[in-house]
Amino acid sequence: MAKILMPIGDGTEALDTFYAYYRLPEDGFEVVVAGPEARLYHTVLHEIPPNPDVPWDITQERPGYHLQATQSFADLDARDYAGIFISGGRAPEYIRYDANLLRVVSEIWQQGKPIACLCHGIEILSATDCIRGKKVTTVPKCALDAEQGGAEYVNQPWVVDGRLVTGRGYQDNTEVLKEFLRLLREPTNS
Repeated sequence: MAKILMPIGDGTEALDTFYAYYRLPEDGFEVVVAGPEARLYHTVLHEIPPNPDVPWDITQERPGYHLQATQSFADLDARDYAGIFISGGRAPEYIRYDANLLRVVSEIWQQGKPIACLCHGIEILSATDCIRGKKVTTVPKCALDAEQGGAEYVNQPWVVDGRLVTGRGYQDNTEVLKEFLRLLREPTNS
């Protein structure tokens, strides 16, 4: 069974993550969850509260479910994976500084394997220089992160550019996963 890498950390967005975590095995892929350490991580729920009596300009963060990482970033070998799914939430803001995560993401990219990314996950791709010259989307508040990584940001629900599929957030999970699965079935250029 082909493996898909799913990097997480504390503050990973629950809906971004769990949709792919359960959807990919339905098509025969094993999801390998990795973090800075192999341990239990806290996911979060992000949304702008729908109550107009209590306006918020930013997303509110609430505790979500927990998810076990079975691998640490230091133990990852890009050759073991058919692709990578990077979810959003607050975690990418912190884990993008992990040299081992950046190494494996860069190697997966260089090997021509598909990458799917939602929301703040773009911060990881920007840090690895994988999006330079690519057209991407993300939540509008991360457009600057995409542009600083050399990408062209477009405000669309999802974008496919070569072996890369990006989405704004969990609302776009269905289309992002459809495109990611399509890319996983196509041969790589490596």
